[in-house]
Amino acid sequence: MKTLKILTAVAVVALVGILASGILNFGTMTKEDTEIESAINDVQLNEQAPIKKGYVIGDKATDFSLMNIDGKMISLKDYDNAKGYIVIFTCNHCPYSVAYEDRIIALDKEFKEQGYPVIAINPNNPEAYPEDSYDNMKIRAKEKSFTFPYLFDAGQKIYPQYGATKTPHVFLLQKEGTSNIVKYIGAIDDNHKDANAIKNDYLRDAVTNLIKGQEIKMTKTVAIGCSIKS
Repeated sequence: MKTLKILTAVAVVALVGILASGILNFGTMTKEDTEIESAINDVQLNEQAPIKKGYVIGDKATDFSLMNIDGKMISLKDYDNAKGYIVIFTCNHCPYSVAYEDRIIALDKEFKEQGYPVIAINPNNPEAYPEDSYDNMKIRAKEKSFTFPYLFDAGQKIYPQYGATKTPHVFLLQKEGTSNIVKYIGAIDDNHKDANAIKNDYLRDAVTNLIKGQEIKMTKTVAIGCSIKS
């Protein structure tokens, strides 16, 4: 009995040490660490997560009217000469979104004149993340010289329709008559850390296929990024 009590006491001390260590480690995590860990966990649990409502390949995407950083309301129908749209849900604070900003600008410059402009939408609730407020969107767009509209999803009504879950999250649309058909959903590419180490340039390949009238080989990938804040 005496031996059992000693072993129990040792176990309790060890458990307290582990918990204390965990608390200390958590206390030193930065906001970026937390976001990246959350994204990793989301990927690991992806197969177990319930399927959320939203668009699938071949669906007709409804139009929207959202405020741009210049105060004007923007809709898909405003682009008379567009052949399609590169709709990207993104934001200010997420390290993944920040890592992709230059690539999104490059994509817009490359494809806008070919009929596929980038339309960026910030889906986050600014009360949850003040960095993603409308005023801060204007500041960030000016700092980075965005070449595309940066729209605010006021009331968070649009991103659930699309089924966006991450920032960034891409929805490539193709105009077919009066409809906007979803052709690709997912990630921009397979390496957010290093643009020079990309092996699969998902979005660029998909847009290029549409321009050439070819079939998109990979129509859906897993979007890697920060969870949308509601």
